[in-house]
Amino acid sequence: MSRALRLAFAGTPEFAVPHLAACAQPGIEIVAVYTQPDRAAGRGRKLAASPVKQAALQAGLHVEQPQTLRDPAARERLRAWDLDLFVVVAYGLILPRKVLALPRHGCWNMHASLLPRWRGAAPIQRALLAGDAETGVCLMQMEAGLDTGPVLLERRTPIAPDDNGGTLHDRLAALGADVLAEGLQRLLLGTLPAPVPQPAEGATYAPKLEKTEARLDWNESATALERKVRAFDPWPVAEATLGGERLRIWQARALPAASRAAPGSIVAASRDGVDIACAEGVLRLISVQRDGGRRMEVGDYLNARPDLIQRAASS
Repeated sequence: MSRALRLAFAGTPEFAVPHLAACAQPGIEIVAVYTQPDRAAGRGRKLAASPVKQAALQAGLHVEQPQTLRDPAARERLRAWDLDLFVVVAYGLILPRKVLALPRHGCWNMHASLLPRWRGAAPIQRALLAGDAETGVCLMQMEAGLDTGPVLLERRTPIAPDDNGGTLHDRLAALGADVLAEGLQRLLLGTLPAPVPQPAEGATYAPKLEKTEARLDWNESATALERKVRAFDPWPVAEATLGGERLRIWQARALPAASRAAPGSIVAASRDGVDIACAEGVLRLISVQRDGGRRMEVGDYLNARPDLIQRAASS
């Protein structure tokens, strides 16, 4: 290309920040950064800028925050940028067909799953909940459907037994930024691979997380509950009732042991953990948090709840 590639970036949460940084390379001009309007946050409910807005302003980039891109005035504003490419990463607003058609090279999206598996809002957590052995990122040419566009580049990564929503989020954010940087370089060099249509088979949907999902039900298997604890760290964090007290569960492990005790019964309690009988297997609670308290290891929690040790001994 004889001139710099004119690019606009759209993103909102922390996941998108390294992708914005990946766009800052020779031969590319970031003409605008789109992000959602400031939202009330914290106890004071003061307006707060999104992580992407903060990063963009720190880099001296122009920021746009329309309420919607369906508004004709917002679309005209986008048209005026004379874009070669629009890169979208976890923006949170729908791009209408008229917007998708504006840039010369269309719109790209980075999605944190191996498409067509886990299209939608929460692919990282849904992969953990399902017990997937691997996940990855896909750089996709956007079309009108929800995460249905053809894939330009893909990168895979195994899901480790101790991965949680936070560790997998951070790894996929870094992986996605690397793939986006590669895609942009290949576009500049004219070596971008042809988009590969997604197969019809294997498509699944990843709906956004609801806080009610984080409630642990001892009538489920220990394996399923361990996955919930991992998937919902750092948000919304798993919850359970233990000895009449509501706790946030930060870390737990499914044990190979079987138990004939009723689901929800405390079958063992020591500094190693509190073991709870489930419909299938036993779940060991390792790190918990009391209402209004801090996260702590179970050994420290038992110092305040010696009755749980007695209850386990009598079970």
